[in-house]
Amino acid sequence: MHLRVPRPRSLAGQLFAMQAVLIAVVVAGYALFTYISDRGQAQDAAGRQARAVSLAIADSPSVLEAIRTPDPTARLQPYAVRVMRDTDVDFVTIMNPEGIRWTHPDPEQIGRPFRGHIERAQRGQTFTETYTGTLGPSVRAVTPVRDGDRVVGLVSAGIKVEEISKRAQEQLTALLGVAAGALLLGAVGTYVINARLRRHTHGMNADELSRMHDYHQAALHAVREGLLMLDGQYRVALINDGGRELLDVTGDVVGASVADLGLPAQLTGALLASEPRVDEVHLTDRRVLVVNTSPVSGGERRGTVVTLRDVTELQSLMGELNSERGFTQALRSQAHEAANRLHTVVSLIELGRAEEAVDFATAELELAQALTDQVVAAVSEPVLAALLLGKTAQANERGVELVVSQDSRLDDGLLPPSLPARDLVTILGNLVDNAVDAAQGRVPSRVTVAAYTETAGGEDVSGAESAVGGSELVLRVSDTGTGVDPAHAELVFQRGFSTKPAGEGGRGLGLALVSQAVQRHGGTLTVTEADGGGARFEARLPLDDPGGRAPAPGVLAGRPESGGVI
Repeated sequence: MHLRVPRPRSLAGQLFAMQAVLIAVVVAGYALFTYISDRGQAQDAAGRQARAVSLAIADSPSVLEAIRTPDPTARLQPYAVRVMRDTDVDFVTIMNPEGIRWTHPDPEQIGRPFRGHIERAQRGQTFTETYTGTLGPSVRAVTPVRDGDRVVGLVSAGIKVEEISKRAQEQLTALLGVAAGALLLGAVGTYVINARLRRHTHGMNADELSRMHDYHQAALHAVREGLLMLDGQYRVALINDGGRELLDVTGDVVGASVADLGLPAQLTGALLASEPRVDEVHLTDRRVLVVNTSPVSGGERRGTVVTLRDVTELQSLMGELNSERGFTQALRSQAHEAANRLHTVVSLIELGRAEEAVDFATAELELAQALTDQVVAAVSEPVLAALLLGKTAQANERGVELVVSQDSRLDDGLLPPSLPARDLVTILGNLVDNAVDAAQGRVPSRVTVAAYTETAGGEDVSGAESAVGGSELVLRVSDTGTGVDPAHAELVFQRGFSTKPAGEGGRGLGLALVSQAVQRHGGTLTVTEADGGGARFEARLPLDDPGGRAPAPGVLAGRPESGGVI
């Protein structure tokens, strides 16, 4: 047998119960206070009424005239009865100065002593009191009847406490009706408000809401991806640690507008867009981000949920993979060409033309070796040398001649740890790919690559000692294409800008990645017109090691008089 543990009441239910009890207590307290107050007011009103009646009787000339007669009761008893009926008091007693009754509602009490205090009235004062007489507890007033300066009689008029209670009870009945109406109205209003609250809290109780908040906070800080929530006015409503890191924002940005975060224009435009964005690639100064946006709506726009993923490393690896893929394709093509040449050599030998076969094979070997020697002699840094060899073969397949400038030299061991080979592959690989695309189909179809170092002031580097402090790596790629419109000199480095037709995966990302990598290392990237037409892209990267280490001795060689060799 399973015992079902009752689920705690929801937050809305708890609030409803609390508010209902509170309203009931307030209404009951108000009713009790009003009843006590009304009862006191009723007693005060009864005292004032009795005082007014007794004073009116004491001042009546007919009363004074009746007192002067031998039998005052004969005339005063009918008069007192009429006054009681007309003024709605319970008794009117007229007595002599010693307190012997001349009138009374009960005729049998006439002639007997008055029950109550009369001393003050005998001294000429009018007063009120609550006293229990022959008719029970009553609020009464006693006043003297004067004949000149002499007190010739006393008048007492009163209202029984029982009658006062009836009056207060009638008021209490009306008050309870009003209180019940107020309680009902308050209960209905509280139910409506809490029904709305129940919908917003999904019927959860306070402990569940508290736990959900704790889980929510823990999840926000644990997720590595960036999460950004914007309200209907595109202000930051929430941002987690990953979002702060990916967007490189500091301080309290909650409540700030997206336009004030200092983000790149295209990324800001994506966050401000009303339509959803799916897996859009955007670049910041340091990162490549994949952005997804989803509007939050419930009849009206309530805000936007933005997720951010860092694909900087993935993009760099994809660049390296593309370069390796191009190199592999070039090797496959060269293997195919080598097989054709080998068949030619074999055919010449079978035809008995051995000497011609040797000459043909030697010429082909010298040509391939000369190309390799040219690249390695100019750039002995292994990663860039492999990249240039692959790009040379790849360009050759597309009918483009890739030339490594004779004034280039980049020795192995030159690059400091702060300048990883991956970023160099990103920079030089994308510049060469764009140049080959631009030069393809042109006459002549040529791409020229130059790589060297020089001091920041532009002076030639003559040795390792001169390279300490302020040396720069210069990567220059020129093509014989149509060139870049000067009006677009700044736009070409923005993501999405391209003069080529859109292909699979989109266009306009390569130069933006180059610009990002150059800026990340504190360098500069410019585009100008090449000497023979076309475009010339030049990237300058500082070679100073952030750790304060200078390049090893002997890794920098001076440029010859031609001005381009390192």
